[in-house]
Formats: sequence, C-alpha cells, structure tokens
Amino acid sequence: MAVGHVSTGSPFEKDIGYSRAIVADGWVFVAGTTGYDYATMTIPASIVDQCRNALVTIGKALEDAGSGLDHVVRVSYIVPNVDEWPDCWPVTSEVFANARPAATMFSAKLQNPEMKIEIEVTARIP
Repeated sequence: MAVGHVSTGSPFEKDIGYSRAIVADGWVFVAGTTGYDYATMTIPASIVDQCRNALVTIGKALEDAGSGLDHVVRVSYIVPNVDEWPDCWPVTSEVFANARPAATMFSAKLQNPEMKIEIEVTARIP
C-alpha cells in the first residue's frame, strides 16, 4: 500500500517538514496537533478552546484519510501545565465516547508559549 500524506496547510508543516497525518497499511498516524485555527493562524487563550480546535483539526485529517475520531485507538496528550489538564476532560470524554482509545498524558514544554495542549492520535481505517 502506498503511503499517503494529509496536510492542513499549516505553515508549521512546511517549515518543520512533516505531514499532519500519514496513511499506511490501514493505519492513520496524526502528528502532534495544537489548538491553532490553521486558516487564520490564531490560537485561543484557553486550554479548553485549544483542545477543541486540536480535535477538530485531527477529526478533519482523519476524515481526509478515510477514518474518523471513532476509529482512534491511541491518543497522547502533551500539556505544559498539568493543573489545566482536567479542564479538558469533558471535551475529550465527549469526543472519544465511542472510541475509548488507550491514552497517555505527558507534561512538557511546547514549541510556543501560547500553546497549552498538543494531541497526537493513531487510528484504524475501517
């Protein structure tokens, strides 16, 4: 099976040299995605809004790859401030209510100080 590349058009993809997602052998690997609105390159101040934006971007990439959020099997969350992480739980539990993927949360500094969450997923193509 050929490898497929999915892009959101984010300047980060070109500048850093990566794809938003890669499709290979029935799997979709979505790169770490932050809460930017990639059409306007703006990012909201709240971690909850950033979480929502990241999941919308991820959902679109998965759809473009022939999958969807309900087919996510693994998710990793990266947050600089662990005290803010529980604020995202209502969003993540709603989005992943059907998939219930294996999940891990890491705490680490992100690329830019305004970034409050980065989310990476792996999904199957049904």
